Amino acid sequence: MLRNDLNEAMKQAMKAKDQRSLATIRLILAALKDRDIQARGSGNSEGIVDAEITEMLQKMVRQRRDAIELYTQGGRQDLVDREDAEIQVIQRFLPKQMSDEEAARAIAETIDELEAASIKDMGRVMASLKERYAGRMDFGKASGLVKQRLV
Repeated sequence: MLRNDLNEAMKQAMKAKDQRSLATIRLILAALKDRDIQARGSGNSEGIVDAEITEMLQKMVRQRRDAIELYTQGGRQDLVDREDAEIQVIQRFLPKQMSDEEAARAIAETIDELEAASIKDMGRVMASLKERYAGRMDFGKASGLVKQRLV
């Protein structure tokens, strides 16, 4: 489904002559093709599934946020704007992210449900969160919140 959405979005960007969106979607499709080739090497002739595509898109957003931080420190507003525009395009293909309050509530419920009591239980909690909220939760932030609750 995501593959079709990406291909359709590329066609729309071409028709609209939206160069920023077109360039970003082409980057996404190139990364997707690389992942598909790697998957074929592992015996998966179908390529990667939507969950892996979502994970790839989230990684692309994280990379751009890291770049924005560096460009901001370097005083390169033009590059900050470019990276931010790419993030906006990539996020169109991601599921709606949970708010900080929703994430905190989900973390609290998961910890209570698993009866996690110490930092030793963090792996179980994170695995459960990733299973339940894949694509909707920022697990970088979540791990910090889980760690705070379990200490």
